[in-house]
Amino acid sequence: MRFLYPMLCRRFTTSGLVCILSLGLEVHAQMPGPSAAAMQLKVQSAQKSAAAIHASILGAARAGKRIVAVGDYGTILLSDDDGKTFRQSVSVPVSSTLTAVSFADDKNGWAVGHWGAILNTVDAGEHWHIQRMDTKEDRPLFSVYFFDGQEGIAVGLWSIVLATRDGGKTWDPISLPTPPNGGKADRNLFKIFASDQGSLFVAAERGTILSSDDRGRTWHYIQTDYKGSFWSGIGLKEGPLLVAGLRGTIYRSTDDGRNWQAINSGTKSSITDIVEMGGKVVAVGLDGVQVESEDQGASFTWTQRDDRLSMTAAIGGSGTALVRFSKKGVVSATLPGAVANN
Repeated sequence: MRFLYPMLCRRFTTSGLVCILSLGLEVHAQMPGPSAAAMQLKVQSAQKSAAAIHASILGAARAGKRIVAVGDYGTILLSDDDGKTFRQSVSVPVSSTLTAVSFADDKNGWAVGHWGAILNTVDAGEHWHIQRMDTKEDRPLFSVYFFDGQEGIAVGLWSIVLATRDGGKTWDPISLPTPPNGGKADRNLFKIFASDQGSLFVAAERGTILSSDDRGRTWHYIQTDYKGSFWSGIGLKEGPLLVAGLRGTIYRSTDDGRNWQAINSGTKSSITDIVEMGGKVVAVGLDGVQVESEDQGASFTWTQRDDRLSMTAAIGGSGTALVRFSKKGVVSATLPGAVANN
């Protein structure tokens, strides 16, 4: 089985998952379990380093006015000036890759990543502790979403869905139904997000979107006419939903996910993250591409960095500023040398 995902650029085991920088990953049906030495390495605390700001960053969220970003080697960066400067968290108990982060309020947050790790903070990201970690196999979690300080959902590799109703003290697996075309529920689930009506959605591979209207207890599949992977998604404040992924693909729904329409992004570069800020929808992606919409995702224009730096995540800063992240860390607040394409 093959799948595409922009963030997993590393070797899990010699015969396990091997990442090609062009984003193709091979998943072998029989993955050998991690050695004791490998697991001991992954549960070591993240190292403090002046170079942490240049680590690959894969996800970001707001804890009140603070920006919290997570990435390679257990790196967690904090900014209290809208992304102008960053520093590392005081303590992070793992050195494995973290892929996503979500905050329920300005203090309580959760980060997820490789080895099924789920970390929790109660002080806006200064200190973290492990709530869950799978020592039997490296089955990464790719996204996490919290409704409030008690209820949350995490999703990831091979249709794994975990739910907590007690702030993460316990995480219970949720079984997905058989896909519409039969076979196992083995789709890789990349980004979980909510609509303004309270429905949950997951952007997944094979042109699949999953939906839940009972806070993640049960799910059903929405199959689009797209065959590739959706890597990101967002529920806009005024109602429309967007998912995006491979080759600049964007799909939009105006009826809380019941129907989806392909939208021309103007680019073939894959999109890794979507944010809403300053009355605009902004998406970032590979090859230094950034696409923007002023009509809630009904149409887009795009720009591209001269250096073609691939961007992996973004979050709104103050006003109309956008804070971007890449495989080389925090990106400058400006977009030098951008070429507009309308």
